[in-house]
Amino acid sequence: SAVRRCLGIRRVGHAGTLDPGAAGVLPVAVGRASRLIEYLACCKKHYRAELVIGYATDSGDDTGVIVDRREHFAMPAEQDLRGVLDSFLGTITQIPPRHSAIKISGRRACDLAREGVDVDMPPRQVRIESIDITGRRSDGWLLDVACSAGTYIRSLCADIGRALGIPSTMGFLLRTRVGEFVIEDAVTLEELESVGEAALMEPGECLGDLPMWELAPSRRKAFCNGLSTHGVRAATGLLRVCSEGDFLGIGRFDADEGSLSPVKVYWEAKE
Repeated sequence: SAVRRCLGIRRVGHAGTLDPGAAGVLPVAVGRASRLIEYLACCKKHYRAELVIGYATDSGDDTGVIVDRREHFAMPAEQDLRGVLDSFLGTITQIPPRHSAIKISGRRACDLAREGVDVDMPPRQVRIESIDITGRRSDGWLLDVACSAGTYIRSLCADIGRALGIPSTMGFLLRTRVGEFVIEDAVTLEELESVGEAALMEPGECLGDLPMWELAPSRRKAFCNGLSTHGVRAATGLLRVCSEGDFLGIGRFDADEGSLSPVKVYWEAKE
């Protein structure tokens, strides 16, 4: 609503909802770019999180009800913590927190949890690219995490605690990056009021997780009209398709057919 008001553009969407207690990068797409949100939502994400050691909560963060507490324990040494963190790298199975927006039988799990309904959260596979220790707190550590979309840092903190043998939870959470969107380039809603459209980025620059393909100018009109281009060689899968400096949209290369087909056309000719 704030973006619609600031920019005077009705068609607005966002990718990757933040938990109420979290802050940081939230990509917002306006106008025709809102058609590309599905490709932003699957981008790799980066977080800075506080791992609080000594107690666990029902929500997985420090806003929940404490369900386990350890009064006397030795804070793990950084070397020991590093060894545990390394065990979470790669593809792992994670159970999302009950206090999350995942829908169970058509209802959000967090709403069911507030009503006292006991639900079984379906496990999911996520990928942890890296976990770096960036600071020490009196009651825990600061971690920088790079991960796939769909990863719950709250669940990761709780799982790290179980691996350490000490109940743990997540303190604060700051999302520092989503794909090509970095927190250094982000603006607050208050700043958006001042800078307006100067805050907008070119859509083709925001999909860096997808390889770029330069389409021959002679096939530009065909792509924008939904026609495939045969006899090309490219990386298999989804591609950012550009031509003569313009971002045309998303294409898919079929290696068996040797063809590039439009999946989502963004470009609208001026003439």
